[in-house]
Amino acid sequence: MEYTHVGHLGLVVSRLCLGTMNFGPHTSEEDSHRIMDAALAYGINFFDTANVYGRHLGVGTTEEIIGRWFDRGSGRREKVVLGTKVYGTMGDWPNESRLSKLSIIEQCEGSLRRLRTDHIDLYQMHHIDRRAWWDEIWEAMEILKQQGKVLYVGSSNFAGWHIARVNELAGWRHTLGLATEQSLYNLTDRTIELEVLPAVAEYGMGLIAYSPLAGGLLAGALEKVTEGRRSSEYMQGEIDTHRTRLERWEHLCKDLGERPSDVALAWLLHQPAVTAPLIGPRTEDQVMGSFRALECIIPEGSIMMARYPIPMASWSTTINLSVDTILKALRDSNSRASAPRIFSRRYAK
Repeated sequence: MEYTHVGHLGLVVSRLCLGTMNFGPHTSEEDSHRIMDAALAYGINFFDTANVYGRHLGVGTTEEIIGRWFDRGSGRREKVVLGTKVYGTMGDWPNESRLSKLSIIEQCEGSLRRLRTDHIDLYQMHHIDRRAWWDEIWEAMEILKQQGKVLYVGSSNFAGWHIARVNELAGWRHTLGLATEQSLYNLTDRTIELEVLPAVAEYGMGLIAYSPLAGGLLAGALEKVTEGRRSSEYMQGEIDTHRTRLERWEHLCKDLGERPSDVALAWLLHQPAVTAPLIGPRTEDQVMGSFRALECIIPEGSIMMARYPIPMASWSTTINLSVDTILKALRDSNSRASAPRIFSRRYAK
């Protein structure tokens, strides 16, 4: 496993972050525990969840599954940098959602109970709350930090100007600002390159990239068109709409001798602002397969050509241009065998 600092912070996490949204709804508790055991055994120390995950099975179902795994001991909790989120609706009464001071503190207490821990390493605001004043939000977070219940605060789905405003206000309050932003980011959706990534870099934050495989589109969708989520009516429509671009993408991956999912993850791992892509395995085999992305050898030219932002491009145009530039760079590359590795091993397990 490879490790990196979270932005400019001293905190060190694995280059892959284990997402747990499938735990409960799509993966049994027993299988979820096996996935977490495998992830930890192979060096993944960064786990992400949310208080609303699994809610149709019961309030906080996914957090409870993780909490019972922590209860099995053997240093499980101590080895994990644990992130969860607050904002979503947890009940029918007022103040059981969003980001009021009352809601933040009460929802944090609920997450702590379900996770069976005395602190949350990274407490993330799942969405922006335009009805809550930032002084109120920061006061709630400061109370939780003073009590030792929260160590770092993060955001998710924030705009670039939200990140700037929140961090400036934190500075005025003489408190540490946002540690991370969790955003949608992959080769088909690069909108955050316009404003979010520059803000993340400016404030020394880490970036967690969710949906790194674009819901399966970048994971060999054409060859696995009848498997898993790809068989849904929505995904069939997406595949048909973007079939030409997907054909070029999968042809590129074949030329590289790598699985499409591994190349998509490797591309994210090469982006300077990305701390870790968020993998969301439903099986133990899927989490084990993700490790190949750390070893992918990709011609440096193709990676560099795909790295730069394409201002004001729609996602469909972006993937078209990204794949075209990668293919061009691949053709221009002298040889794949001589291509350098693209990841450092400053922290090696």
